[in-house]
Amino acid sequence: MEEDLKDLTPDERYSKRLELEKPVLEAFWCWLENLNVLSGSALGKAVTYAKNQKKYMENYLLDGRCSLSNNTAENAICPFTVGRKNWLFADTPKGATASAAVYSIIETAKANGLNVYTYLEYLLLYMPDTDWRNYPEGLDNLMPWSKAVQAEYGKH
Repeated sequence: MEEDLKDLTPDERYSKRLELEKPVLEAFWCWLENLNVLSGSALGKAVTYAKNQKKYMENYLLDGRCSLSNNTAENAICPFTVGRKNWLFADTPKGATASAAVYSIIETAKANGLNVYTYLEYLLLYMPDTDWRNYPEGLDNLMPWSKAVQAEYGKH
């Protein structure tokens, strides 16, 4: 079902999920409740686990921008986990924090469809002049999802 909804807007996806997928989930939970399994068996443990995950499993129904799968996040961190052996400069907590911050900025820019190089140039040029400690709302204009940044640095 999710494959059929991938090209919809978030609002349309939200509505269709409630219409098409929520009844399937409700039937699944009902089926689980009516199963008669031994609690110590492998199936019993699986059923208990599934029941305990219900509220988390349904989170994607709350917002059409959410994904049922975490594959996007997994794929985004894959290069980071593979490359960490090569990043010898991160041999201190500060180095690790710095590399994580830079990596986060880069992946967030990619996820928002920006040209990463020009976006980083923009941040390095304008962020030092932003008094973000006293006026954190000033950071809103620097975020990769801001309309101004999208218009200027988005991949067209």
